[in-house]
Amino acid sequence: MAPVNSAPRTIIALGLEGSANKLGVGIVKHVYASGIPSNAELLPEYIELANVRDTYNPPAGEGFLPRDVAAHHRSVIIPLLHMAFEEANITHEDLDCICYTKGPGMGAPLQSVALVARTLSQLWNVPLVGVNHCVGHIEMGRAITGADNPVVLYVSGGNTQVIAYSQQTYRIFGETLDIAIGNCLDRFARVLKLPNDPSPGYNIEQYAKRGSKFIELPYTVKGMDVSFSGILSFIEKLVKTEPGKYTPEDLCYSLQENMFAMLVEITERAMAHIGTSEVLVVGGVGCNMRLQEMMGQMAIERGGKVFATDMRYCIDNGIMIAQAGALAFARGFTTAIPDSWITQRFRTDQVHVEWRT
Repeated sequence: MAPVNSAPRTIIALGLEGSANKLGVGIVKHVYASGIPSNAELLPEYIELANVRDTYNPPAGEGFLPRDVAAHHRSVIIPLLHMAFEEANITHEDLDCICYTKGPGMGAPLQSVALVARTLSQLWNVPLVGVNHCVGHIEMGRAITGADNPVVLYVSGGNTQVIAYSQQTYRIFGETLDIAIGNCLDRFARVLKLPNDPSPGYNIEQYAKRGSKFIELPYTVKGMDVSFSGILSFIEKLVKTEPGKYTPEDLCYSLQENMFAMLVEITERAMAHIGTSEVLVVGGVGCNMRLQEMMGQMAIERGGKVFATDMRYCIDNGIMIAQAGALAFARGFTTAIPDSWITQRFRTDQVHVEWRT
């Protein structure tokens, strides 16, 4: 396990994230006091230099269109870059790599951010690193919480996956068969005409805290997978066909309790399978305190612990892309300009996690 070079090594990475309605710019510094080891897991000292973000919010009751999100990202990315460099107190000459979200996500926003990353890479002569959005969430969660070998519950507007690490791959044990849990929450928020600021899911969470009457909804777990589209159709029908019978608070409370129970079930099954007592919750829906509470109750009953981050890190952000990209870069990975395309479909288990053993 001797280092390639025992001389201290520092990597400073710029991260650009814009796969959905959040545009994030982050800068991270990794310090390898004894050099970068060749045959051991990379565990650098993590130093956050900057983590800034701007969100596109459409009017209440409306979703966001890819073209509008892309236009937002194009309009704010230069000011955000200036803000990040000022916060980090560095210049582009200090960068070792520029990391961008290669996918998955919405095509037009991804393309807008990749274009900026590609341009900066060529202007500044700094290597480019394409990063899987999901792996970015996982590596950010590991860095912030210190979770060792957890089952990862990744829940967001575009993804719902139960993941565990094995043989340099984040392997998917279970996932949604249709829409993601965050997408389900967002669409129900539109039915109730809830604001999009700060996020539809956050506003549903606040309504749910005031709910007390549980309404029976479909509970759809199929092995290790879940399905949310039927639940959404069912609860939408309740609102439209029986107006006034149920309060928005009780509807939000019931929807959360039902779907979170499904996630707890499949996560616990994955924990039993791999023999771990740790759960790491990542992704935008991971900010939900009720989900963390329910997952925590399950983990405690198994003698374990749940790890989660706050809104700075669970919601899409640039530093998570910098974090994962810096680890890949330390292992020699870069993305050539002809290969710096984006893809809306990029599974978590397609990434070679070479920085772990």
